[in-house]
Amino acid sequence: MKNLLGLVILGCIVTSSVALAEPSLIVVFPQTSYQTSAQKIFFLGTAPPDGQVLINSKPITRSKAGHFSPSFPLQLGENLFTVRHQNQELQIKVTRLTTDPELPQGLAFAKDSLTPAVDIARLPGELICFSAIAPPNASVSVKLANQIIALPPQPQQAQLPSNLAALTGQNQPYAQSSVGNYKGCTTVATAADLGQPQFHLTLNGKKITQPGAGKIQILSRAELPVSEVTVESGAARTGPSTDYSRLTPLPKGTRATVTGREGEWLRLDYGAWINSKETRILPGAVPPQTIIRSVGYRQLPGATEIVFPLQVPVPVSVQQSEGAFALTLYNTTAQTDIIRLDDDPLISRLDWQQEAPEQVKYTFNLKKAQQWGYKLRYDGTTLVLALRHPPKIGNSRRKPLANLKIVLDPGHGGKESGASGPTGYLEKDVNLVVSKLLRDELVKRGATVVMTREDDKEVSLAERQAIISQEEPAIAISIHHNSLPDDGDAEKTKGFGTFWYQPQAHNLAIFLQNYVVKKLSRPYYGVFWNNLALTRPAAAPSVLLELGFMSNPDEFEQIVNPKEQKKTANAIAQGITEWFRSVR
Repeated sequence: MKNLLGLVILGCIVTSSVALAEPSLIVVFPQTSYQTSAQKIFFLGTAPPDGQVLINSKPITRSKAGHFSPSFPLQLGENLFTVRHQNQELQIKVTRLTTDPELPQGLAFAKDSLTPAVDIARLPGELICFSAIAPPNASVSVKLANQIIALPPQPQQAQLPSNLAALTGQNQPYAQSSVGNYKGCTTVATAADLGQPQFHLTLNGKKITQPGAGKIQILSRAELPVSEVTVESGAARTGPSTDYSRLTPLPKGTRATVTGREGEWLRLDYGAWINSKETRILPGAVPPQTIIRSVGYRQLPGATEIVFPLQVPVPVSVQQSEGAFALTLYNTTAQTDIIRLDDDPLISRLDWQQEAPEQVKYTFNLKKAQQWGYKLRYDGTTLVLALRHPPKIGNSRRKPLANLKIVLDPGHGGKESGASGPTGYLEKDVNLVVSKLLRDELVKRGATVVMTREDDKEVSLAERQAIISQEEPAIAISIHHNSLPDDGDAEKTKGFGTFWYQPQAHNLAIFLQNYVVKKLSRPYYGVFWNNLALTRPAAAPSVLLELGFMSNPDEFEQIVNPKEQKKTANAIAQGITEWFRSVR
């Protein structure tokens, strides 16, 4: 699985298929001239089981079939490795890159170190911060309009590991050199176009000046622009880049005042950031604010729709918890006196509260803990929330999944090969094999199964998500096989893992993880909340299963064993069946 945070644990190994015409020594990963910032790296490959494989003259452990994945420490700079089996030898160079900023030599700022590096806009009185990397013992300042802002050297600050570190259990902060790191902040009280800041550096009596890359604007509170979401589901985030966490997506048509900018990212009035490519500016529009009066209600086959008539489409956010679904409307003031909600198969009671000025929260108390999916959309200025009813679960012993639709997603495909095993066998291929076996098992039990792909073709993440949204299955399952980041312990790391994102999928994730591990006596890798494209769909409980590690020599042999593949498919199908019985 190799996408966005789908790089998760598998994206580090991508190769083309390797033809094994005759027994030979193969190193699938790392490729020669590989670069990494990791402190160690594992070697993934295979050789005929007779004789030893040596890496830099050191014998390594191999599986019965001859596969291997030992780890070796890396020094900064070039690391040369010789892999040898009998009369075959491979030379591999791995370069470890430093994560410390490179200090400039002499009177200079480090390349691309001046921030802000893009055009920014802020409200009057908000902090504007600057930073630079320069030689130690220098004097650094910034001139912004008529202000001179000192940038003093900074004390050491803990550095956070990447999100991937949580997958290897190595997610601890670490110290990073702060030598040469200069920072300072200021505020500006009135609206103005301040242009580019000028950075000044003094060292040993010599001076240089360098303009910043980004311009700075202070917005007028009386003339803030208004943006409108132009895509079906605008990706709202906690900060101005894709590195920041996702928030509830904004439905198409949502309007909000822009209170800040950073490059191509816009800060909206309720605090979220969105890429400007997903919006348009509405010339002359006033800040969107609305009142809300009566809330409508209607039952449809398979869903309850709650209708919120608004004056303008405002930002919203969703919170799910066990037995409750909460919807918050921003820039909204309640004038609500009447809400009609009859005895509903899903909702026991609807409560509302003005949590803060211009922020109204509606809480749906549900009759059962398990939730089955939701959709949000704007019809003009009216917000429509559709909460799906529980599916009708079959009672037949022979067909316990009758009446249920399930989407199966074989991960990767086409050019997206995913992870690789030590022989070069690709994840995309084994994903499809197991998914077809699982489909057959689910069909035997009466389910209707929709596959996102049935052959080796590329299907985009957006297309896979759209299939789940359009089909509205009872559940969606994405099938993958795992690998590790460069510094993972591939020889020891193995097991079955489950990933979820929406709270409505948590119970399914836990149940399948426990069931399959126990049924197959498999190692337990873990259950992870993870922001992955195939766990994000809200239309149905959606989980992603990692059936084992392609990077583990012993587990790989199990992964490619046809008998074990059938056992795995059967166990997952039976686990799905038992889960539906448990939530009936």
